[in-house]
Amino acid sequence: MGVAVPPLRITRRAEFSASHFCRRAEWSEEQNRAVYGEAANPYGHGHNWVVEVTLEGEPDPVTGMVFDLKALKEILHSELIEPMDHRFLNYEVPPFDRIPPTLENVALEIWRRLEPRVNGLGCRLHAVRVYETEDYFAECYGPRT
Repeated sequence: MGVAVPPLRITRRAEFSASHFCRRAEWSEEQNRAVYGEAANPYGHGHNWVVEVTLEGEPDPVTGMVFDLKALKEILHSELIEPMDHRFLNYEVPPFDRIPPTLENVALEIWRRLEPRVNGLGCRLHAVRVYETEDYFAECYGPRT
């Protein structure tokens, strides 16, 4: 009988700069301000977003890696940095032309972009954590195993 291997997680961090505003077109100015506060300003404001992506799996018996971190860096570049860095999310990055780019929606969109790129390659996407500021972040997790 073999020794059980505990779940192993690796995390890679990426950063991008982007501006956004949070408002709904069908709402009045008053309703937008009541819900989103200063973030409802249609001229937007910017952040240096920090994203932590955590993968879970067993290390490959040959390489000793859960996932090739160079490959993960390339995936983050193509799915996150390239489309979002130095962009105005509301105008340049779907689906934020239709939904408010709240911190929560940004985290979910990053998850949606990354999950099909990493799952099934010997690991799974475990968590996405997105910092809008150094003390304000959102996280989403996959199903517990």
